[in-house]
Amino acid sequence: MRQDRANEDRRDTAAGVRDFFTPRAADWDSRFADDGPAYAAAVTALGLRTGDAVLDAGCGTGRALPALRAAVGPRGTVLGFDLTPAMLTAAVRAGRDRDGTLALADVARLPLRDGCLDAVFAAGLISHLTDPEDGLSELARAVRPGGTFALFHPVGRAALAARHGRALTPDDLRAEPNLRPLLARCGWRLDTYTDEDTRFLAVSVRQG
Repeated sequence: MRQDRANEDRRDTAAGVRDFFTPRAADWDSRFADDGPAYAAAVTALGLRTGDAVLDAGCGTGRALPALRAAVGPRGTVLGFDLTPAMLTAAVRAGRDRDGTLALADVARLPLRDGCLDAVFAAGLISHLTDPEDGLSELARAVRPGGTFALFHPVGRAALAARHGRALTPDDLRAEPNLRPLLARCGWRLDTYTDEDTRFLAVSVRQG
């Protein structure tokens, strides 16, 4: 029964994510046209090397894919997974399928073998996970020990809350006192944490 309920919750969350992003996909890039440099800087923090394999989890329109491809080079592997077909269509329309392989996939149930990735990049992902601990553990499963994981947003927590007309609350998962133990339970060690008006970036290392 518990597993059936979890599957039902996952389906409901996936449907909610699609309902939110589908009508916004066509003009998503134009609404956030100035975010490119922030994405590139966040990708740099992953410490990628030529030939590495990296996943953009919840890639949306694929804004991180060009920077990820530049970091791993032509011999590297760049994957972009997202739940919303319309966002992937927008990524193809923008030509970002040239920088990585796009797929409709749930990051909480990755179609990847254990330890096959060197890194994961995730912009705005954590708030869209049905069960954050389950999702972050699944990402850890697919990353080799010593690999890296970047949780990113082009504005900080306070700026994002203000944009949506709400106040920060103590239970915010991205607050460092909450995020650090959550990541640790999922196989990650939080290495660096930045939360300022111009960006949010938490970089973690996969534990053995």
